[in-house]
Amino acid sequence: MRRMLLAPLLWLGTAYGTVSGVAVDQAAQDYQQHCQSCHGVNRLGGAGPALLPESLSRIKPDEIRRVIQNGRPASQMAAYASVLDPAQIDGLVNYLQQPPATPPTWNDEQIRGSHSLLADVSKLPVTPQHGADPLNLFVVVEAGNHHINILDGDRFEVLARFASHFAVHGGPKFSPDGRFVYFASRDGWISLYDLHNLKLIAEVRAGINTRNLAVSKDGRWVLVGNYLPGSLVVLDARDLSLVKTIPAVGLDGKTSRVSAVYTAPPRDSFIVALKDVKEVWELSYSGKADFEPRQIAAQDYLDDFSFSPDYRQLLATSRKAQGGQVIDLDSGKVVTDIPLPGMPHLGSGTYWKRDGQWVFATPNISKGLISVIDFKTWKLIKEIPTLGPGFFMRSHVNSRYAWTDVFFGPDNDAIHLIDKQTLEIAHTLRPMPGKTAAHVEFTRDGRYLLLSIWDTDGALIVYDSNTLKEIKRIPMNKPSGKYNVGNKIEFAEGTSH
Repeated sequence: MRRMLLAPLLWLGTAYGTVSGVAVDQAAQDYQQHCQSCHGVNRLGGAGPALLPESLSRIKPDEIRRVIQNGRPASQMAAYASVLDPAQIDGLVNYLQQPPATPPTWNDEQIRGSHSLLADVSKLPVTPQHGADPLNLFVVVEAGNHHINILDGDRFEVLARFASHFAVHGGPKFSPDGRFVYFASRDGWISLYDLHNLKLIAEVRAGINTRNLAVSKDGRWVLVGNYLPGSLVVLDARDLSLVKTIPAVGLDGKTSRVSAVYTAPPRDSFIVALKDVKEVWELSYSGKADFEPRQIAAQDYLDDFSFSPDYRQLLATSRKAQGGQVIDLDSGKVVTDIPLPGMPHLGSGTYWKRDGQWVFATPNISKGLISVIDFKTWKLIKEIPTLGPGFFMRSHVNSRYAWTDVFFGPDNDAIHLIDKQTLEIAHTLRPMPGKTAAHVEFTRDGRYLLLSIWDTDGALIVYDSNTLKEIKRIPMNKPSGKYNVGNKIEFAEGTSH
């Protein structure tokens, strides 16, 4: 029997009836015969990823069909066009999108059972073994073929490349000294990698569907936020062993998915946004570190957030408050709403000083504009029209410009450079016409930047940040995230948390 790593499929439910002329029980038999040996009887995954709608709902039916028919390159997913006829494939595609009869669970025993140590850190050299500047490395998540690249940020050469779990989150997090990097996949796998020795250290499955993770300022703890089950999982950062599971239950007793988790270094705490209850949580990791949440009431459900430069205020994207709201973390009170049109993506915004005062700029995922806000008054300074809705905005203290994409617009091959003082679009580049340009990150000193061409035949394009001259192109398959170690661990102005 051939193995079937059916990565981009949705939930296989227990519904009954007939879909597209093929009985559902026939589709169930097809799954059992061809899929479950790799993806599990309960579809929680095994050699292949989990087949759950919470993890894979972004996959369109046509792509599901193509993968079943043609397989997936560089994986064990075989092509089934010669095994299943078109009607069977259509029936399986539709059947896999039915909801589960019983929601799956993932408990402490299963978390501990999934834990594996792959290398003994105590026996590895404590100094970098590759010759590159350890604080000017980039960790690049290649989403198109589920690989991770470790890139030298001085020579722009790949030092290591290895396969990742399916759908790794594009924003890995680092230990405070920059030696270790932590990855979270959408189906819950957390991986610990040693950047000094270019070696995978440990893995554990913290949930079924995971949003993201954060690392404490002291490097002792990793916090994982899950959609399914709705929970927070505290791991020991040294080996990813389980410390504590915290159900995401609001003051009203309602269970929630976790929208986002970040660390707030000056506060010695994690900050958590919940998707289904109107609360923000703060979990202190100083002192005894019992991780009991301080539950702060919000005026709306929060999807994502950013911080003020001093980490006293939270700028949270809100679905109903016409843009967002500002929450003072010291008092636990909502300071104000920020009346912004569309759907601002505050979590991907950036801030800088203009005329000596801090300003914050955010892209918008539903409207073609950049909103610039005064940090002191929370008033809108300016709206900058763009060629379309965007996702990422980045800058650097040594850069004259803030770079923003128009990821969701028809002109998504363009990227704007906004003058941080005049607040005007100074340049519009089209690095590879017809292919999506997205997500800029700077080298540690800000002299160069890397831009993603988000395409199967994509690339990382290296620019001189002052002259805007292209320096190099590195072919890659949908490079979705590429974070600089130094900028991330120093929480540098212009990058994300």
